[in-house]
Amino acid sequence: MGEQGPRGPSRRRKTDKPESRLAMVRRARRINRELAEVYPYAHPELDFENPFQLLVATVLSAQTTDLRVNQTTPALFAAYPAPEDLAAAVPEEVEELIRPTGFFRAKTKSIMGLSAVLRDDFGGEVPGRLQDLVTLPGVGRKTAFVVLGNAFGVPGITVDTHFMRLVRRWKWTEQEDPVRIEAEIAGIFPKSEWTMLSHRVIFHGRRICHARRPACGACPIAHLCPSYGEGETDPDKARKLLKYELAGQPGQRLKPPADYPGTPAPALGATG
Repeated sequence: MGEQGPRGPSRRRKTDKPESRLAMVRRARRINRELAEVYPYAHPELDFENPFQLLVATVLSAQTTDLRVNQTTPALFAAYPAPEDLAAAVPEEVEELIRPTGFFRAKTKSIMGLSAVLRDDFGGEVPGRLQDLVTLPGVGRKTAFVVLGNAFGVPGITVDTHFMRLVRRWKWTEQEDPVRIEAEIAGIFPKSEWTMLSHRVIFHGRRICHARRPACGACPIAHLCPSYGEGETDPDKARKLLKYELAGQPGQRLKPPADYPGTPAPALGATG
């Protein structure tokens, strides 16, 4: 995609009159609309072919990158394509396969445990209901909403670290608890927007609005951001902070969607 610079910082200043809720909701919805123009290709950045693969990949993604998970899961799913296979696996062999994702012993226990529950209680199928998914080992609301939204088409808000950081920077909420953040954001947007909103916000957090040094000077929604200036405001310096396809680099998926404008990520161990 072509370069898109900011249209100027938000006009709101700390000395201004506090923003009303109505004004905040309008600004939030405008941010969502403009992010949809910036990232029309926003998508889950985990490779998967079915709900089981997405569930396992999401559990593995804790405390690591989606890229590392995507580089690890091909061998895992080749060896254990179904819940019945993974539930009956030798733990040490699973540990060795998922070692690159970190915390591999705890993650092995979770993915083998959830596979056993799927086998024993759900006929080997991933359930499509939140109340069922959160009963699985290692599965909380965030993981459940990733699966529901992307494997079953059920709207949900995925409150990961990127999402939490950005919605607080944008003053959509002051909450710090993920469940409370989820509830407040759900009250701002129609349910039909929840899944894609999550993708757009997470995309923006990974590519532009970084935790330590956001690229404010290259941000296309800087004019709507009350936290403009927390990061690098010089356009040239800010552009050097952009990541993934915005910087001409591979994304996190080895098998990205057809409309993804970047290049696929390399397989584990690939060079060059």
